[in-house]
Amino acid sequence: MNVLLIGDGGREHAIAWKLKDSADLKRLFIAPGNAGTASCGTNVNLKLNNATEVINFATDNQIDLVIIGPAEPVEAGLSDALTNAGIAVFAPSKAAGQIESNKAFAKQFLTQHNLPTARYATFTDYHAACEYLAELAYPFVIKAAGLADGKGAVLPQTFTEAKLVLRDLLLDKRLGHAGQEVIIEERLEGEEVSLLAFSDGTTLSPMPTAQDHKRLRDGGLGPNTGGMGAFAPVPIVSKDLVDTIIKDIMQPTVDGMREAGMPFVGVLYAGVILTDNGPQILEYNARFGDPEAQVILSLLKSDLLGIMNACVDGTLANTKIDWYDEAAACVVMAADGYPNAYATGIAITGLEAATTKYSEVFHSGTNIVSDGVVSAGGRVLGVTGWGKDFQAAITHAYEAVSKISFVGAQYRKDIGARAIVSD
Repeated sequence: MNVLLIGDGGREHAIAWKLKDSADLKRLFIAPGNAGTASCGTNVNLKLNNATEVINFATDNQIDLVIIGPAEPVEAGLSDALTNAGIAVFAPSKAAGQIESNKAFAKQFLTQHNLPTARYATFTDYHAACEYLAELAYPFVIKAAGLADGKGAVLPQTFTEAKLVLRDLLLDKRLGHAGQEVIIEERLEGEEVSLLAFSDGTTLSPMPTAQDHKRLRDGGLGPNTGGMGAFAPVPIVSKDLVDTIIKDIMQPTVDGMREAGMPFVGVLYAGVILTDNGPQILEYNARFGDPEAQVILSLLKSDLLGIMNACVDGTLANTKIDWYDEAAACVVMAADGYPNAYATGIAITGLEAATTKYSEVFHSGTNIVSDGVVSAGGRVLGVTGWGKDFQAAITHAYEAVSKISFVGAQYRKDIGARAIVSD
């Protein structure tokens, strides 16, 4: 098969890394890709906001399957345009992708289908939102309704701080279109985990659970980021609990979407919080997470391309998916200044030495230049290790990190520490 993978982050490098080993793969193109994906296939510079250009490329190169990694092209309608052109796509339609791209839609859907989620209200008017806040008797979180690159949720500690957040989003429009509608939601207490599942619109096949580290600094301190690392599977989540989340929450979600005329095909990602009243949905994503993809795909034993084809063909129920009974950990190496302003074009060394039998360096924000590889984003690398248990996986990840160098590199030193404690 000839495959076109859309995206340029660590998630896409992990997907490309796993796809390149498929016996059914003929050629792999990545648009636009990064320095890491170039070792898995051919990077191509396509304008992703131009569906006609992508369709023409797919037609000219006899592409059998297009895989869309990020959420933004789905929201822009790329999967619909490809489908209408007769090109197979592993990604949800724009309508189904609303489960991530429109958090107000997602909350309404969950409530309509009596699925467990926090109490909430949505607002587009600053003054109405402030009036609602003043009447709340429980802790809350404020979320931008649109796609915000993992930075749209804020946990204000005071009413004054909350009003500043609302002003920032609704009046100053810091997040633009993504923040023009906000959700004020009850803040639930409990451990957060990520459960991703392959979906063909009817059947779900769960992946190993994962846990992300959102805060910049050790101990869960500092500002929120797109993710500073992850580990999988999560020791505190039993198989019975996974079965419960699939049966009582995720399967009814897929069934409800199909019945509403928007079947979900691709990866359904449930952000779940384990409360005293049972698991509840914090949010849904319509794709692999980043850096969750790096740890989850490191544990995949089966052929990823075959799984994706089964999702597109509607035959996932007949597809056996095997996983390694091991652990994986990913440490994100970020640019100095991230998640705020940061420099790019910083030379990176040690990448080859960091790639071993038990570790892989997934590129998130990199470019190839004449004399090597340089940084091109805030999250630069996702250094991933695996092994028979969490101690081995974490050791392999940090051994690989120690071999890599670029000026101003910052990373957390405690990725996966909680997994060792609870393992």
